Amino acid sequence: MTFRNGLNSLLRPDDSVLVLIDHQAFQLANVNSHDPQAVVNNVTALAKLAKAFKVPTILTSVLAARGGLLFKQITDVFPDQDVIDRTWVNTWEDKKVVDLVKATDRKQLIIAGLWTEVCVAMPVIQALGEGWDVTVITDASGGVSTEAHEVAIQRMISAGANVMTWMALAGEWQRDWARTEHVEELIDVLVSHLGGTGIAYLWEQQLLRTPVDNNAG
Repeated sequence: MTFRNGLNSLLRPDDSVLVLIDHQAFQLANVNSHDPQAVVNNVTALAKLAKAFKVPTILTSVLAARGGLLFKQITDVFPDQDVIDRTWVNTWEDKKVVDLVKATDRKQLIIAGLWTEVCVAMPVIQALGEGWDVTVITDASGGVSTEAHEVAIQRMISAGANVMTWMALAGEWQRDWARTEHVEELIDVLVSHLGGTGIAYLWEQQLLRTPVDNNAG
């Protein structure tokens, strides 16, 4: 096994490309590995992160006329972008998708989708075999059961995939708080999608704006 370690193994926004796969109504209806509401929240946060850090993002669905369009929360982030609708279950066998990824000339391929055991695992394993550096965002994906999701993650790790959550990705892309060009957009994502952390940040801002009565007490 080749271990993934060292500084160059960390994800960089200028070398990342994101593919969001089959976040559709049919698939969401049988996601049982995660709270479906959390999956929608997490993939929306992931899409917003990619836009904030200017990471090219490919949107793809399968048989959308039957299975439903991509979640509105995702397409609202990229309102002018076409969604590639496939017949292939394995996204990496769809030439349109692969050609778009290759056209970015980026090497760090990031994938999230529904279901983990099918529409995530297949392209991840194929892309790994073709030499891509592949990361799966586990909490923006989901399977038909906890077992299905976890076994798929284990399978992909065994094939050489990197796995992380959307918040871990945010930290890795930001890397240095001295990089201020994306901080405002990043904070907006955290406030909207990171629950208690977002609330705590707003509270901190409230306290900083609250006058202190020096005569109190």
